[in-house]
Amino acid sequence: MHSFASGKKRNYYGKADVIAYRLFRDGKTQGAMPVFGANVTLLIYGDAFWQTYETGDNTGLIATDSMKNFIQRETMNFQGNHLEEYCRFLATKFLETYPHVEGAEVRALEIPYGASGGSSVAFEPAGPEAASAVLEIWRGPAGLDTVELRSGIAGFRLLRLGGSAFKGFVRDQYTTLPEIHNRPLHMWLTLDWVYGDPGGGYSQGAVTKQVRKIVREVFDGFESGSIQQIIYKIGMEVLAKIPAVAEVNLEGQNRTWDTVAESGEAVGVYTDARPPYGCLGLSLRR
Repeated sequence: MHSFASGKKRNYYGKADVIAYRLFRDGKTQGAMPVFGANVTLLIYGDAFWQTYETGDNTGLIATDSMKNFIQRETMNFQGNHLEEYCRFLATKFLETYPHVEGAEVRALEIPYGASGGSSVAFEPAGPEAASAVLEIWRGPAGLDTVELRSGIAGFRLLRLGGSAFKGFVRDQYTTLPEIHNRPLHMWLTLDWVYGDPGGGYSQGAVTKQVRKIVREVFDGFESGSIQQIIYKIGMEVLAKIPAVAEVNLEGQNRTWDTVAESGEAVGVYTDARPPYGCLGLSLRR
C-alpha cells in the first residue's frame, strides 16, 4: 500500500510513469534551461470513488488515461523550471478541475538534460543524479491546503580515491572482511528532505542546488571511518546550512569496487563489486 503524508487511505488510484518534455525552442529562455523533463505519478483519493470499488459504478471516476492526458497537456501551461513548482501547479489545477477529489499527491522525478559542449540548441542526457519532488494537497476547511512538500536527489555516484577507512567492527566466525585503513570508496547516495514550512520549498531550485553542493563538498573534504559517518556528516550539514529543511533522510550504498591488484596505495586495478552491497540509512530532524 502506498503511504500518504496525511495518513492511510481507504482507497486511492492514479497514473504512474507519465513522461512529459517541455522544450523552449525559440532561444529566448534568458539563461534558463530550455529542456524540462519529468516522470510524473498522480494519485488521488476521496469517498466519491468508493462506489467504483464496491459496485463497479464509474459515475464519478476520472479515467487514469485522462489523468495522463491532463499531466502532459497542462505541462504546456507550466512556465517554471523546477519540480516543486511543477507539482504544485499540477496538483492545484487538478483539484480545481475536479471538485469531488478530496486530495492528490503528485510525484515528479527529473529527467535531466544538459547542453552539449555549451551549445544553445544541442542537448544530451545529464546526471546520473536527478532531482525529485513529492507534494500532497487536500481540501481543508479554508480551501486547498498543503499536507507536505518533500524534495530529493537520487542517483549520486561518488568515488573517492582515498581517505576512507573501515575498521574495528565485530569479528567472529562469520567475518572474512579485512580491516581497511585507506580504501578507494565508491558510494551511491539518495536523499530527500521535508520543509518545516512548505513555502520554503518553492525556492526556484535554490535548496536543491545547495544540497548538491553540500553532498559533493562533504564527500570531497571529509576523511571518514565509515559510510555511516559520511551520511551523518552530510545530513547535519544540510540541517545546519538550510534553515527551511526540517528533516533529512539519507540512504547510502557501499558499491566499493573489488580489488584486482594494487601496488601499495599508489596505484590499483579494480572491478565492479559483486551484487550484494551494503545499504545504510539515516533520518535526522531538528
